[in-house]
Amino acid sequence: MSAHTVAPPAQVELAIGGMTCASCAARVEKKLNRMDGVEATVNYATEKAKVSFADGVEVADLIATVEATGYSAQEPTPPAVAGEQAPEAAADELRPLRQRLITAVLLAAPVIAMAMIPALQFEYWQWLSLTLTAPVVVYAAWPFHKAAFTNARHGAATMDTLISLGTSAAFLWSLWALFFGTAGEPGMTHPFELTIGRGDGAGNIYLEAAAGVTAFILAGRYFEARSKRKAGAALRALLELGAKDVTVLHDGGHEMTIPVAELKVGDRFLVRPGEKIATDGTVVDGSSAVDASMLTGESVPVEVAVGDAVTGATLNVGGRLVVETTRVGSDTQLSRMARLVEDAQNGKAAAQRLADRISGVFVPVVIALAVATLGFWLGNGAGWTAAFTAAVAVLIIACPCALGLATPTALMVGTGRGAQLGILIKGPEVLESTRAVDTIVLDKTGTVTTGRMTLLGAHTAEGVERAEVLRLAGALEHASEHPIAQAVAAGAAAEVGTLPTPEDFVNVAGLGVQGVVDRHAVLVGREQLLKEWEIHLPEALAKAKAEAEAAGRTAIAVAWDGEARAVLEVADAVKETSAEAVRRLRGLGLRPVLLTGDNEAVARSVAAEVGITDPADVIAEVLPQDKVDVVKRLQGEGRSVAMVGDGVNDAAALAQADLGLAMGTGTDAAIEAGDLTLVRGDLRAAVDAIRLSRRTLGTIKSNLFWAFAYNVAALPLAAAGLLNPMIAGAAMAFSSVFVVGNSLRLRRFRGSF
Repeated sequence: MSAHTVAPPAQVELAIGGMTCASCAARVEKKLNRMDGVEATVNYATEKAKVSFADGVEVADLIATVEATGYSAQEPTPPAVAGEQAPEAAADELRPLRQRLITAVLLAAPVIAMAMIPALQFEYWQWLSLTLTAPVVVYAAWPFHKAAFTNARHGAATMDTLISLGTSAAFLWSLWALFFGTAGEPGMTHPFELTIGRGDGAGNIYLEAAAGVTAFILAGRYFEARSKRKAGAALRALLELGAKDVTVLHDGGHEMTIPVAELKVGDRFLVRPGEKIATDGTVVDGSSAVDASMLTGESVPVEVAVGDAVTGATLNVGGRLVVETTRVGSDTQLSRMARLVEDAQNGKAAAQRLADRISGVFVPVVIALAVATLGFWLGNGAGWTAAFTAAVAVLIIACPCALGLATPTALMVGTGRGAQLGILIKGPEVLESTRAVDTIVLDKTGTVTTGRMTLLGAHTAEGVERAEVLRLAGALEHASEHPIAQAVAAGAAAEVGTLPTPEDFVNVAGLGVQGVVDRHAVLVGREQLLKEWEIHLPEALAKAKAEAEAAGRTAIAVAWDGEARAVLEVADAVKETSAEAVRRLRGLGLRPVLLTGDNEAVARSVAAEVGITDPADVIAEVLPQDKVDVVKRLQGEGRSVAMVGDGVNDAAALAQADLGLAMGTGTDAAIEAGDLTLVRGDLRAAVDAIRLSRRTLGTIKSNLFWAFAYNVAALPLAAAGLLNPMIAGAAMAFSSVFVVGNSLRLRRFRGSF
C-alpha cells in the first residue's frame, strides 16, 4: 500500500469503568475525540465507547487517554464468553454497593430519628450520633468522595462533588462543634424551634444531614446500577437461542454428537423433528416444515426440501433433515442479528439523567456562593467561626437530600404500580423517551395477532354438514405434527368434541395428509394433493379458496370418497383487544405502523381489522435487518419511534427504537432488548405502559423542581447566617416528605384492564 493510500478507519469497542454520571461519559467522549484521527461515542447506559480510529493510532493509545481522564478502559469480553461470566461479574459489581447501602440505612435511621425527635435526645445522644455517622460518611459515602476527587483532578464538578462536599462539611463541622465548641456538652439538645437568628454554630451539629443524604443517594445509585446490570442480556439471550450440540454424519452414515462450536463449513448434520437447526446450511436430504417465526416473523412454517437454505436456531417441526453447513460462528444469521442489537444499543444517545444536567450549573454556583459567603463575612469582621458557619450552612442546605429521593422514589412507586399492571420499566432513561414518541411500530405476529395458527372458517360443498367436515378432517389432522394440522385439529375438537382415530395414516410431504376415518378415505391438504387423486374443487369451493388466499389466509382442501367436500381457512388470528389498543394509541397522539415479515395480503388484512387504513402505515415482507432500517428511516424523517415486538427478529429493532416495548409472552432476546416489558400478551398494555411512563416522568420532574426549590429558597438565609440547625433539618425533612408524598400519588394510576 502506498503512503498516499487512505486506509479505512479501524473500529474498536472499549468497556469504560468508573463513570458515575452522564457528564463522565461526555468527558471521556470529548477527550477521545480530541485525538487525531479518532471518532468516538460513549454510552453511559451500556458503559461502552465505540471508537473509529485511523492508521497510526493504537488501541493502547485510546486506553491510555481514557485512563489519563480518570477512568478505566479495556476491550470487552467476546459475547459468547460474556454470556457465561456476566451474571457473576454483575453480582460482584453490585455486592459492594449493596453492602454500603445497607450500612448507610441501618446506621442513618437512628441518627435522623434522634436529631428530629427531641424526646429521643438523651444526655449523650450527640456522641452516639457521631459514632453511628462516622462509618456512613467514611465507608458508605466513599464512592462519592472518590468520584469528587477524580472530578476535581480534571477540573470538573458533578452531583458527586456536591454530595461529597456537603456530607464532608456537615461531618467535619459537627466534629469541630463537638470537640471544640459547645455541642459536646452533656444534655445538649436540638430544640424544635423555627426561629431565625444568627449564631456562631459552635453548638450545632449536622450529623443527620451527613448520614441521611448518603443513605438516600446510595439508594438511588443502587437501583440505577441494578437496571444497568442487564445491558448485555439481550446479546446473551440471542446467542443462547441456538442449539448447543449437533449430531454430525461422517462417511458411512456414522453419527457423532459434538458441540456446535466445533462445526466446520461443509460438515453434514442431522436434524430430527422437534430439534433446533444447529447453524445456517442447505438441506441435502429429507423434507420438513421449519418454524422460522422467531427469526423471520413469518407465522406459517416454511416447507423445505433438498436444495433449500435453512437458518440456525430455527425449529424443525416436521420430518428428518440432513443439512450441509454453509456458515458457522460469527457469520451466521443469528450472530449477525446479535451484532445488530449491539450496534443499536450502543448507537442510542445516552439519556442523561436530569439531576446531572441541572447539577452542571447548580454545583459550581453553590460552591462559588459558599466561598463568597465566607469572604463576605470575613470582610465584614464577623470572625472565622461565624463566617465559616454561614459558608458551611450554604453547602449543607444545598446538599440534595430530597434530590436523592426525587428519582428513585418516583421510579420505585411507578415501577411497582407498573408491575401490578404487568408493565416492567427498566430504568429512568426509559421514561424520557416516552414523552417524545409520536410513532409506534407494531410487529404483527404475536403482538397484534396471537402468533398461533387458528381455524377461522369452513366452506362446505352443497349438502355437506360442517360438523362432519370438521370431524373427519380434524381426526386426520390430529395425527400430524404440522402446526397448521394442529390448528385444524384443535378447532375441530373445540366445535365437535371427541375426534375418531384414523387408520392407514400417511403424511404426504409438502402436500398434506391422507388416511381412513370411519371407513371414509379422507384427503386433507393442498389442492395439488386432491388433483393427484383426480379430484377437482367445484366452482363454489374454488372461489372460497381464492378469496381466503387473497385475504392472506392458508386454504386447506378436504375431500373424501373421491369428492371435494370443503375448504378450511387457517390463519394467525388477530387478538380481540388489538383494535381497541390501536384506537387508544391514536388517542395518545401516536401514529400506528404495522410491520411484519409476513406477506402483503396477510399484512393488509390484519391492518384493516385493527383500524390501520393508510397503506403507507403497513410494511410487509421485511427481514430482521430491514426492521431496523424501517425504524431508522422513520427516525430519519424526524419521528420519535416506539416499537412493540415479541420475537428474536424484533430484538434489534427494539434496541434501535427510541422506546422499545417487548411483549413478555415473547422471547428472552426481545424482552432484554426492550426498554419496557409488557407481561401480558395484550396490546392494551402498551397503552398503559406509555401512560404510566409519562406520568412517572412528570412526577420525577416535579420532584426535582421542588427538591431544588426548597434548597434555592433557603440558600439566601444560609448565606446571611440566619439558618439554625432546626430550620435546615426541617426544610430538608419537609422537602423529602413532599417528594415522597408526590411520588406515592402514582399508586392511584389505573390501567385498561
